[in-house]
Amino acid sequence: MASSEIEIVPNTGQVPQEVAIIDVCSASALGDFPTLRKFVEEDGISVSQPDGNGYYALHWASLNNYPDIVQYIIEHGGDVHATDNAGQTALHWAAVRGSIAAADVLLQNGARVEATDSNGYRAVHVAAQYGQTAYVNYIVAKYHADFDVPDNGGMCPLHWAAYKGSADVVRLLLFRDAYQGRQDKQGFTPLHWAALRGNTEACAVLVHAGTKQEIMVKNSAGHTPVQIASDKGHQDIAFFLTGVQRKHSGHRKDKVCNGKVGNVGYAPILFCIIVISTFVFISSVLFAANLTKVTAVVGLWGWTAVSLSVASLIMFSRCSSKDPGYVHGPGKMRNNIDAEDALLNVDLNSTSAWTGNWSQLCPTCKIIRPVRSKHCPVCKHCIEQFDHHCPWISNCVGKRNRWDFFVFLCLGTLTSLLSGGVAIQRTWTSLPELHTGETWIHHVVVQHPGAIFFLAVDALILLSGGTLLAVQAYQIARNITTNESANAARYAYLQDSDGQFHNPYNHGCRKNCADFVIQGYTDDNEIAWPPYAAAALHAA
Repeated sequence: MASSEIEIVPNTGQVPQEVAIIDVCSASALGDFPTLRKFVEEDGISVSQPDGNGYYALHWASLNNYPDIVQYIIEHGGDVHATDNAGQTALHWAAVRGSIAAADVLLQNGARVEATDSNGYRAVHVAAQYGQTAYVNYIVAKYHADFDVPDNGGMCPLHWAAYKGSADVVRLLLFRDAYQGRQDKQGFTPLHWAALRGNTEACAVLVHAGTKQEIMVKNSAGHTPVQIASDKGHQDIAFFLTGVQRKHSGHRKDKVCNGKVGNVGYAPILFCIIVISTFVFISSVLFAANLTKVTAVVGLWGWTAVSLSVASLIMFSRCSSKDPGYVHGPGKMRNNIDAEDALLNVDLNSTSAWTGNWSQLCPTCKIIRPVRSKHCPVCKHCIEQFDHHCPWISNCVGKRNRWDFFVFLCLGTLTSLLSGGVAIQRTWTSLPELHTGETWIHHVVVQHPGAIFFLAVDALILLSGGTLLAVQAYQIARNITTNESANAARYAYLQDSDGQFHNPYNHGCRKNCADFVIQGYTDDNEIAWPPYAAAALHAA
């Protein structure tokens, strides 16, 4: 349906005075119920006759979502099966604007949810083309519309949503288990269309919910989605898809972590670095034969640093192996089995966990997750209060282990400061009278290579750990995650009515820090921003 064929009339509930109402079609389009009744009941004008363009009053009322007028027209002879010149019914027109109330009246009065137009489009196709996510969900959940049916060109609703860049519709259709490997008559998969149009978010959703097969599929011309994105100049998408393709084709070792098989990451490397640097510190700094005798004060600080190093290893093990906050589907929580999730067939509008944010749908895990959760493609889980996936601990940082991660950073940074200070003091006080032309740097490097090696590693740990600690502390004080900071523009709940950044979970530095220290996380049910709190309460 071309947008130029349909006049877009604001649905304000008031009739614009400058627009002339001359027939039942214009009265229906503008929602002027009294005038419509006058035309029908007093003037005897039929509601079943089209206007000059072949559009019916029922089409106009459905487009602009006037359910009472739709019901009135049907009761007075309007045909729910009437089609315009393109073969589209009123239900197709309702899909353009996502007019759910009007569609409900039509379907309750016999409209066919699977009616097709001259292009083979059904209402679900049109809704996908216009990004009407709620409409798609409604007719699928309540009237069992086929969401995986192709049109005359072989394009299913998922193809259209990917082509139009409607990431929420893509997410919903995948959540409903739409098949993303289907190829249309040109050999295009939904990922091909998303890559063609440069729809980054749609590509990301498709890739994360799919398999490596979709990335490698070639269209009729022999092009993969990566090649299409590159040819069209969408280098960011081409780079992203190439990285995913390389990841799938590579060979990575696996390990068992939390009962799940996942990527090893760099955790063993970091563990070895901490252990080795600790032993080097003991042997080359504390007990080095060519350094001065350890005093009581230096010994106290030195062994304190060693104790902190051991404590940091313990916290490293905790935050690496601990559940970061996996979000489980209701069926799995009750029965502990991987049965088909019951949420696939639920009406989202009547689900208590649903707050109206389509990013809550995880098309991979097939669950409705809390608002601040995110699916981690590495761990292959949805993580509550997802902060980031840290390859150095081979685990995600989320609601359940962020406190452990923060303590680990504190211990690691403090250990680096103390041990580095002890190492510098030991080497500096052990400098003898230098020979002519010899620098102290040359002397230390030659005479104390172990201490220099330790200081180099220690400086690297201090720089990286201290930077990450500062960032985490700042974010904890604002009650925001790394993921939210980096992707604030993508999350509607982090924006006010004017589209400006506004964090509804920020209760002030003191409360944010107190909640984190005492509980280890903050309560997402306590929303500081009144407008959002009211909306969330209403949705729940």
